[in-house]
Amino acid sequence: MKAFETPITETADSLTGPWRRPHQMLHAQTYDSHASIHDDATAQKLGFQGGTIEGPTHFSQFAPLCERLWGKAWFETGCISAHYRNPSFEGEEVQAILAKPEPGQKQSAIQTVKRDGTEVLRGTASVGGGGLVTALDQRLTELKPLADPVILRDVKVGMKTARQTVRMDFDRNMGDLYPFSLADKLKVITEPSPWYRNGPDSPWGRPIIPMEMLSVLFQYRSREDRLPMRGPAVGLFADQEIRLSRGPLFVGEDYQTEREVVALSGSRRTESLWMRTTVFASGDMPVASMLLNLASIKDSYASYAQEYAALYA
Repeated sequence: MKAFETPITETADSLTGPWRRPHQMLHAQTYDSHASIHDDATAQKLGFQGGTIEGPTHFSQFAPLCERLWGKAWFETGCISAHYRNPSFEGEEVQAILAKPEPGQKQSAIQTVKRDGTEVLRGTASVGGGGLVTALDQRLTELKPLADPVILRDVKVGMKTARQTVRMDFDRNMGDLYPFSLADKLKVITEPSPWYRNGPDSPWGRPIIPMEMLSVLFQYRSREDRLPMRGPAVGLFADQEIRLSRGPLFVGEDYQTEREVVALSGSRRTESLWMRTTVFASGDMPVASMLLNLASIKDSYASYAQEYAALYA
């Protein structure tokens, strides 16, 4: 059975998916008992028009394009590496565009755009690893160092977390960070696939987890890491890469996650924690990884100005 029925427009240079209106499923998300950037009231206080759609939601629109280009290998060794440039909101139409790679290459440029041309994300999609320099590999070499940290002043590059067991079942609510289940997501996912639902329809004989839901699985127990971040502060995903090395990952299977701080960076409005999550299956075998830039908004930390003055005046 085919993976997708998504209509795809193909030119000599690119593959383009249809316009979609992704659903915002994080209205009730909470971090440390406070609302998140996906809550309308919280987002509006910070200058956004409303609760933002979580970035990896857009990854689903690339799956049919990548599968058209690379076939089954996309689900086994695929990688999306993206810099989020502008938020999108409930009801807005967005479109995924995949540039065709040069002959013999296994990596392509990607972008998601709105109807008015606003770029939601840009980056790369690839298969096979093999020394490819992804969009975020390159971005890590260009970061503005974190100067005068307040929220992240006690966090150091190289800090690691203990391993945690994570699992995604169809009906398991994924907690305060993700207050919905895989079954809930599959009702509204922009690009449905029988491979996500039915084992007999999947080439691996088991239902597989969509790329956008791998972000949910890998972050499921991240609140238990207890990194020494000051808060509460509102955070948003600014950059994200999900890489499969021995995929796909399956519904109803236990995995272990281990996180490491790989970089700290800053901007006028944010302090950014870059975490790499390595995911293991049974037998201590790495099967996937995620690089995530969680950017904490300075203005959302109530005592930011007071603590900054005390530290750096």
